[in-house]
Amino acid sequence: MSRPHEDNSENSHEGEAENVSGAEAQVIPLHGPGREKPDPAVQADRDLRESEEAQEHLEQERRADAPVVEFPGAARVAPARTRPADADLLPASLRTALGFLRDRLTGDYTVDEFGFDAELTETLLLPPLRALYEKWFRVDTFGVENLPADGGALLVSNHSGTLPLDALMTAVAVHDHVPGGRHLRGLGADLVFQVPLVGSFARKSGQTLACSADAERLLRKGELVGVWPEGFKGIGKPFSSRYKLQRFGRGGFVSAALRTGVPIIPVSVIGAEEIYPKIGDIKLLARVLGLPYFPVTPFFPLLGPLGALPLPTKWSIEFGEPIRTDTYDADAVDDPMLVFTLTDQVRESIQQSLYKRLSQRKSVFKG
Repeated sequence: MSRPHEDNSENSHEGEAENVSGAEAQVIPLHGPGREKPDPAVQADRDLRESEEAQEHLEQERRADAPVVEFPGAARVAPARTRPADADLLPASLRTALGFLRDRLTGDYTVDEFGFDAELTETLLLPPLRALYEKWFRVDTFGVENLPADGGALLVSNHSGTLPLDALMTAVAVHDHVPGGRHLRGLGADLVFQVPLVGSFARKSGQTLACSADAERLLRKGELVGVWPEGFKGIGKPFSSRYKLQRFGRGGFVSAALRTGVPIIPVSVIGAEEIYPKIGDIKLLARVLGLPYFPVTPFFPLLGPLGALPLPTKWSIEFGEPIRTDTYDADAVDDPMLVFTLTDQVRESIQQSLYKRLSQRKSVFKG
């Protein structure tokens, strides 16, 4: 009776062993000593999953390596991004000069109806004048807030210095201190445009003849126009008459301002009177050369070209408060008394400003 019982017990243990072996085959893929091999169907399923995972891994590696394989030039471009952005850029001055030459060769530049070439002025003419302004004459500028950022205005200044360097320095002051870099369109005498090369550069830098027609056209276009009513009487006066304003003529500049309704801005320049102290005049030589005067200074013509160097005096340029003209009627320009009164007002404003600045100056060369 006991044997059947033992047989059942053995069968029971064998079934349990088979179940345990099956469970172990699913958890442990490798069979060690004493363990049975996994079921073939389970092994095949596991191998399929491993194959798919391996294939996906290889595909990811291929995609990661694709830029290097398909675009070998990319490896050479990448290092450039690590250098400074401006490593290969030319200096600004050189780029400007090259751009200027390119525009000259291709003809890609503009000149207005008066012959003004803004690009040439800013590239070739203003830099050396700015060096004189900042390093040689060390100009101090006052009243810049009186200059309009847009719209027309007539700047009226005293004139001195034997050579008209005061007009050039005033042009630099206007360009460098007015927002937007506005250009001063000066009104010059006929002689300026008759001198070879000088006349051409005068036109290209924005100067034009001192006549009412041109002045009014420029003012109506919204330009800043400069006028020096003393003319040759101002720049050619002897050193003994320095800072004493000469006659302003018949007030043609006032008439131009009244017709266009722009403000008149008095300008006073200190320092230009002493750059070429005129102590004499060779009138015969002046007539032969067709000049209004031939100056004699302590250094010229005694020292020849060296004597033509201006003395490094300390300058100041002051832009006075604007005198409005838009408050007058349209026919006010036909009133000679009004024109004379405004002319005298402008002249007196400049003269008083000169006296004020001179009283504050301690030295001709130090200011």
